[in-house]
This record gives sequence, C-alpha cells and structure tokens, in this order.
Amino acid sequence: MSESVSLVIPGKNCARTIGRCLDAVVPMLARPECRLQEIIFVDDGSTDDSAKIVSGYSQVRCLQGPAGGPGAARNVGWRAAKGELVWFVDSDCVAEADALVILLRHFDSPRVAAVGGSYANGCPESLLGTLIHEEIVARHAAMGREVNFLAGYNVVYRRSVLEQVGGIDETLFNGPGSPGAEDAELSFKAQAAGYVLRFDAASRVAHYHPTRLARYLRAQRHHGYWRVNLHLLYAEHSKGDAYSGIVDHAQPPLALASMCSLPLVFWCPGQVAFAVTTSLLALAQLPLTIRLYERTKNAGLLLFAPLGFVRAYARAMGMLYGMWHYATGYTKLRRP
Repeated sequence: MSESVSLVIPGKNCARTIGRCLDAVVPMLARPECRLQEIIFVDDGSTDDSAKIVSGYSQVRCLQGPAGGPGAARNVGWRAAKGELVWFVDSDCVAEADALVILLRHFDSPRVAAVGGSYANGCPESLLGTLIHEEIVARHAAMGREVNFLAGYNVVYRRSVLEQVGGIDETLFNGPGSPGAEDAELSFKAQAAGYVLRFDAASRVAHYHPTRLARYLRAQRHHGYWRVNLHLLYAEHSKGDAYSGIVDHAQPPLALASMCSLPLVFWCPGQVAFAVTTSLLALAQLPLTIRLYERTKNAGLLLFAPLGFVRAYARAMGMLYGMWHYATGYTKLRRP
C-alpha cells in the first residue's frame, strides 16, 4: 500500500505539550516509510500561546477551528488534508518513532477503515497519572487485533471512509472544551458501513494524563454526559465493547442509584438500597484492581479501587445531566 498520510492534531490551550508533540512527528516528514505528506494543527479557540508555538514550525500548517470541541477540530483538519490516510494524534501526546509505521502495516485491505494504537505514560512521576495509565494498558492488553472501538488520540482513518460516514460528530457526542464520545461513535459508524477496525498496542504515543484529581473527575463527568446519547442511539453497544465491558458500564448506574437512595437512609428500605448499591459498586472495582496489581506487583496500584469508586459517581453526575437533557427534549437524538 502506498497511500500518503496527513497528520491532524487538534488542540486547545496546549502550550505546555504541543512543542513536544511536534518535535516527535516533524522528523517523520523526511522518512519515506512514514509516507507522511503534511502536518496540520487545528487551533480550537486557544487563549494561550499554542498558535504562537506552532507558528515556529515551518513544516506545520496551522488552521483555525470553530471552538466546537475536538470532534469539530478534527473535521476541519481532515477536510483540509491532502493524504488518502489521516492520522489523528492529540496535542498532549508524543508519538514514538515507529508509531505511524506500525499502524500503516495493517492497511492491507480496502476493508480496513482505521487502525489505532496505545499509550505510553508521559507523567510516570504522578501517582494519578500512573493509575490512569496502567488501567488503560491493562484494557489494551485484553483487546484483540480486530475491534469495535478505537479512540482518537492515535488512530489512522481512511479519508474516503470519513467522507462516506459524514465525518466526526460535532453535537450529540462532543462539545466545546469537553472530552466526549465522538471517537466511539465514529467507530460504530465505520463498522455499520461494513468496514473493519484494527488495533495494535505496539504503536504508542506518550500521553500526559491528568495529574490533578479535580481535573480528571471533571473529564469523567463529561464522559458520563455524552455517553448517555451514545448508548441511547447505539444500544447494541451499551453492554460493552472491545475496551470496556458490562461491569464497567454498570458502574455509573449503580452510583446513580446509590446517590438517589442516600436521602432515604432514615427509612429502612432506603438503608438497604444504599447499602446494596454502594457495596456492589465497591465490589465492581476489585477485578481490575487485582489485575493491575498482579501484572505489576506495585502495591500503589491498589489505590485504583477508591479511584474507580469515586470516578463512578463523577460519571453518574454527568449521566444524570444527560438524561435530564434527553427527557426535557433539549437533546434530540437521530441516528445517522
């Protein structure tokens, strides 16, 4: 296969990491095996020095996004791209030297719509960042070669497929300044069109995971909000996908049930409901926590259990908000 590649990097207020991101990919322009034709950075309404930093790289084209979220910024980028293949990398990720080449090896059939890769840890000194990273690595280790979900931080899509499915959602699964579910929805659309998605954990980009708990929980609350729309429109995936299973998807509803029963703890049935839902939520953290410890023998990773417990409540709060918007007609869902 000899299709050329365009790299699209969406970013907003990414001055802290965009220089390292570009330093890793600009040299790939001179490597024939990468087939990288151009690098496009889409500034999605930054108020810091992101655009100024990017302007210092003569090899990078900087476009202005609509401040509509990462999905909207990616659409601006791929629609302006010249390559037959579009590589999406996030602005807080630093690609390893062979990250792109590994992904390109999988495009051995026109049925392959996209190929995604994994993470390296950009902040190993942070306990929170390490907990987040090790969970992702454990989940990726359980994924097969062909999958039904690919995240958007390190993934190559055929431009023709993006055109065929109408690009990335900018409204129902994604919003300004919000991590959403637009990458999952794009995966589902590509599969529904008859294409194959592949995953290779050997392709890695070092990600600067959140190091502050408040920021992380805010992002999880946003994920909970957008996944209401995702699971309502794509109910066939609501019980799990290649990345997460039924135990994971059940946790926000359990947390929501626990929250709703809390005001009733002075009433006996309310006490029972609160005790049961909270206990089930706590038990749901054990399988993955045990896997993390057994894989690494790092006792610090046992802290994943309380992190996952608290995270479920953050997702539940977002889910409650999303359900309210759907019930009141604020969100009008229509499957493409």
